[in-house]
Amino acid sequence: MPYRWTETSASPDLTLTLWPHNALPARGFAATVLGFFCLASIPLYGLLGTVLLWGVLPFMLMATAGLYYALRRNEHDRQIVEVLTLSPDRTHLVRTNPGGNVQDWDSNTYWVRVAMHEAGGPVPFYVTLKGNGREVEIGAFLSEDERKALFDDLSDRLARLTRN
Repeated sequence: MPYRWTETSASPDLTLTLWPHNALPARGFAATVLGFFCLASIPLYGLLGTVLLWGVLPFMLMATAGLYYALRRNEHDRQIVEVLTLSPDRTHLVRTNPGGNVQDWDSNTYWVRVAMHEAGGPVPFYVTLKGNGREVEIGAFLSEDERKALFDDLSDRLARLTRN
């Protein structure tokens, strides 16, 4: 699961760190681009020594460059980190976006409510935190099953924290 809870023995604070799943590591990226290039060049072997090679080659190279760009752009867009800190008196959420800008939200933990919107949000089973007059999303980049698990886990931990 692309999120992790961290507890410290010295304080009752809980920290939840969320990040998007990375299905394509650096070696997989290189293998994908190289594999595409090699497979796309197979039809060109029959054109070696002809003028047609120079007519088809630029399009094959543009397709390879397009794949490279798309995969790099996807990697950049997944550079999101959300850190939720729960303490008995304060809840604080910090989201670092791909461009590096930071958004934060905080509220009194007693008034924080976790909600799941099964429909009507940007994604199915959209999880939000509501408190201090604002409603903020959390984990929208997770898969549907991961958002369901996050909702259950977050609701349980928040309930345990406010009970004490």
